[in-house]
Amino acid sequence: MSHKLSLSPRQARRVALAAQGFTRPRPTAPVNAGGLRRLFERTQLLQIDSVNVLQRAHYLPGWSRLGAYPTATLDAMAYRRRELFEYWGHEASLMPMELHPLMRWRMRRAEKKYETWGRLAKLAQERPDYIEHVFDKVRDSGPVTAGELAEEERRGTDLWGWNWTDSKVAIEFLFWAGRVATVERRNFERLYDVPERVIPADVLALPTPSEEEAHRELLLRAARACGVGTVGDLADYFRIRNPLARPRIAELVEDGRLVEVEVPGWRHPGYALPDLVVPRKAAQRALLVPFDPLVWERDRTERLFGFRYRIEIYVPAEKRLHGYYVLPFLLGDALVARVDLKSDRQAQVLRVQGAFAEPDAPPETVEALADELRELAEWLALSGVAVNPRGDLAGALARELP
Repeated sequence: MSHKLSLSPRQARRVALAAQGFTRPRPTAPVNAGGLRRLFERTQLLQIDSVNVLQRAHYLPGWSRLGAYPTATLDAMAYRRRELFEYWGHEASLMPMELHPLMRWRMRRAEKKYETWGRLAKLAQERPDYIEHVFDKVRDSGPVTAGELAEEERRGTDLWGWNWTDSKVAIEFLFWAGRVATVERRNFERLYDVPERVIPADVLALPTPSEEEAHRELLLRAARACGVGTVGDLADYFRIRNPLARPRIAELVEDGRLVEVEVPGWRHPGYALPDLVVPRKAAQRALLVPFDPLVWERDRTERLFGFRYRIEIYVPAEKRLHGYYVLPFLLGDALVARVDLKSDRQAQVLRVQGAFAEPDAPPETVEALADELRELAEWLALSGVAVNPRGDLAGALARELP
């Protein structure tokens, strides 16, 4: 039988922070693969993004929770030890291998129903022979990048009647359909090969759950990662559409694996695991990459923290409110500031291009943010921090960072 819980907005916020590993200080000992495995137990996945103005997006959540750690360890887990794999989880993502069977429903929908991006689906529907041609190329000569395939098509004598860049579209469709996988990345470009040469045999041999079973398990994992979340929050975590998620969540509530949670001010009920624990305090400080699981769902960020957050990469420079690559700053259980950051690798400095305080930022914000920026610069192998005079926090931050 299902029952309901009640949380205050602040309790809900602390539950969310605890789920993501933000209610305890960072470890003081060096971080190894075990620490990163525990990170994935909390986050379930890390989103990958091509923007590299500061640091690659999938490296930064580890920094936010664990402090300085060797990114080479994460790379090794993904591309040498095969503990992780790349696929469309929450956008392009790194995920533990145990999630591979739970993603096969999405692979099937891509291959059988063409449920993927429009251009990929169009090519697959109109030229399945060309898709098979590209697959044969990967199978026979992989690992290979999309650029190498495209160059071979450009030079080749096979007259498929398509622009040579279509090979890139075809291999992306094959990736969605699970027919090719990522071996590694070379200068951030994927190298593709057939799954039998990438995914461990014991993982490929695991039974494939039904779509409904996969959705239930993914929604449970989303609830663990969110701490508490609405149907939309849980569905968004692994990009399951709300109409598919809603009946599965109802089933999980009915059999006691999720409980309904009431939070004043939330328009929709929340859901959580039944063993929910509410932390008494949150003691962490952290800069959060725009693609961090704690803040990637902007409506949820505003609901939890009263913090309106929009990434402005695609906004013309003169119309940006806060900057190109803005990171929220977490202090305790509140988002108290935001900073526009850039790694100036030529000058070897971390540039604060803008610094802005939230209305209720406490007096210790400047000192804590300065400490965080110093440590981030050191982790990025930069020699210091330079503060531009933009934003109401910039002057005080510049004085704190001589």
